[in-house]
Amino acid sequence: MNIADCCQTRSGAACCQACGVIERTGVAAPQCGAARARATRVALTGNEAVSLAMKQINPDVVAAYPITPQTDIVQYFSTFVANGEVKTEFVTVESEHSAMSATIGAAAAGARAMTATSANGLALMWEMLYIAASTRLPIVMPVVNRALSAPINIHCDHSDSMGARDAGWIHLHSENSQEAYDNLLQALVIAERKDVLLPVMVCYDGFIISHALENLYIIDDATVREFIGEYRPDVSLLDPAHPITVGPLDLYDFYFEHKRQQAEAMNTCGAAILDVARKFGELTGRAYGFIEAYRMSDAQLGIIVLGSTAGTARVVVDRLRQKGLPVGLVKIRTFRPFPAAEVAAALKGLGALAVLDRSEGFSGNGGPVFAEVRAALFEAGGGPRTVNYIFGLGGRDIGLENIEKVYRDLEGLAQGKKLPMVSYLGVRE
Repeated sequence: MNIADCCQTRSGAACCQACGVIERTGVAAPQCGAARARATRVALTGNEAVSLAMKQINPDVVAAYPITPQTDIVQYFSTFVANGEVKTEFVTVESEHSAMSATIGAAAAGARAMTATSANGLALMWEMLYIAASTRLPIVMPVVNRALSAPINIHCDHSDSMGARDAGWIHLHSENSQEAYDNLLQALVIAERKDVLLPVMVCYDGFIISHALENLYIIDDATVREFIGEYRPDVSLLDPAHPITVGPLDLYDFYFEHKRQQAEAMNTCGAAILDVARKFGELTGRAYGFIEAYRMSDAQLGIIVLGSTAGTARVVVDRLRQKGLPVGLVKIRTFRPFPAAEVAAALKGLGALAVLDRSEGFSGNGGPVFAEVRAALFEAGGGPRTVNYIFGLGGRDIGLENIEKVYRDLEGLAQGKKLPMVSYLGVRE
């Protein structure tokens, strides 16, 4: 039983204990009964779910340019605009660079502004990603993860958002359509908090989530409006009584201090992420944290992953548990800021660990998630023997047998067998 189904049939801690939420997130959902009354079960693709969340947010400005597999989001949303279902000013621009530029301008003027993109579109925004973060604008952007060219490929991997991991944006990753919908609503509240004021990417896997039809629970419009509240920026470019500059020339006299302030916001925004998640859990019965640990309390062999592959891995964990193998799973939801302490704590006691990366870091030392996890373990004083698997590039399927192979490899690693530090899972070599 998944979290959403469980929370429709049970209440309070009984629900969370039954479906494993307490073990998986460390958070109980205290108001499942009230959430049940507000929830509507629907079947939507990931892109439909995200566009619906945007409709419920009803942003002041959306500036966007279509790119597969994100196109559906702005296509659906443009229909809401054309039908008068939102009051949004929808700006059709000539490129993704212009999309982010217009979104930045709108946000600096005090508007609640959003956009969406994928892959090469995100890459074309590169300059503007840094400007959005450095000017502390609370922009929310769904990123439908897709491989970057060349060769040209329109299917899923994480090379796009991983390339932007150090641009100063918060990154929330989603396992399915439900999480994409929930993360988008939470992202807006996180971004607009006065103690954060950072842009947020809500990432989910192209086609695997964006175009797949799933059951999920949505909140009614009035409850969403109450949850997100009104956006009242402290400053605006359109306030002549209180003139400001945005993005001015900033040389060695102040640039360093501004970067330090930006870093401090990222270093401390974890508290806001958890606070928003707690309030969302009280509202919906769906609990979120930085990570989700599944059957890790007595695990000896573990996998850490993010995105839709966590669902595949969870099935394998259950199957191998039935065969007596002590395996577990950690799914990362918040990749930026990286929850190093929480990851290290969840992995404590393991004999062997595999980190799965859906992007190649080209460092010669594994993928970006692997680098972050190893740094977290080093800071915590060590950890299990750890290896990296690069998988799923360009949309290559990863099946149950692939995940089981990783766990079987970890059996050998825990017993002293030597494995390559970095392996390529499912590639023809």
